Amino acid sequence: MMNDISWLSRTTLLIGEEKLRRLNEAHVLILGMGGVGSFAAEFICRSGIGHMTIIDGDVVDPTNRNRQLPALAINHGVSKADIMAERLLAINPELSLTVIKEFINPEMVDTLFETKHDYIIDAIDSITPKLTLLRKAYEKKCRVVSSMGAGAKLDPTKLQVTDISKTYNCPFAQQIRKTLKKDGIYKGIKVVFSPEEPIKESLMLTDGRNYKKSAYGTISYLPATFGAVLSSVVIRDLLDLA
Repeated sequence: MMNDISWLSRTTLLIGEEKLRRLNEAHVLILGMGGVGSFAAEFICRSGIGHMTIIDGDVVDPTNRNRQLPALAINHGVSKADIMAERLLAINPELSLTVIKEFINPEMVDTLFETKHDYIIDAIDSITPKLTLLRKAYEKKCRVVSSMGAGAKLDPTKLQVTDISKTYNCPFAQQIRKTLKKDGIYKGIKVVFSPEEPIKESLMLTDGRNYKKSAYGTISYLPATFGAVLSSVVIRDLLDLA
């Protein structure tokens, strides 16, 4: 148990010391420190999770500032993983934190599963690495919750937690679902998605780096809400409260 839990007194009031101890002993892996993953990481840390691994190989770009927790006008070009690591340790200096400053690629995914994680948050926004992770998590029967598309949406009250097979009105989820079916995976992956009709006019093509060929427009609060819902799934599942 962590030495100083006074900063978690309000959490203890809500869930009790035994459940707080359970969170402190848990290890959560979060892939992606963008608009969704950065907020998920913050909420996981503030919940009292004792062990975290965060992964992101990107640096802050000016276009990130509309939605990503680490992005400020004063840190363009700085590693998102480094910024988030400093922030998480400032929240909980006793946190056991592993930082991997690499872009998520299919080759890396295999090595990730050599370490036991109590829960995985998938905030990857590129199709190929995301599919590789989800296939492996499904194969290994690891607990994972995956973020679907947070772009081209405006209403945070529409978010749902469901199985991948029940997603709709999400082009990103449609691609994931379609490809997983080719591997014989039709259901069994928990996701957060929005059934709100996407604003298709906000689509733009990208240069294809890091397995990402296109992107949708975003608003400040939508990715953050995805991150909040993802972290709530993890905490409630770890405490058997879902």
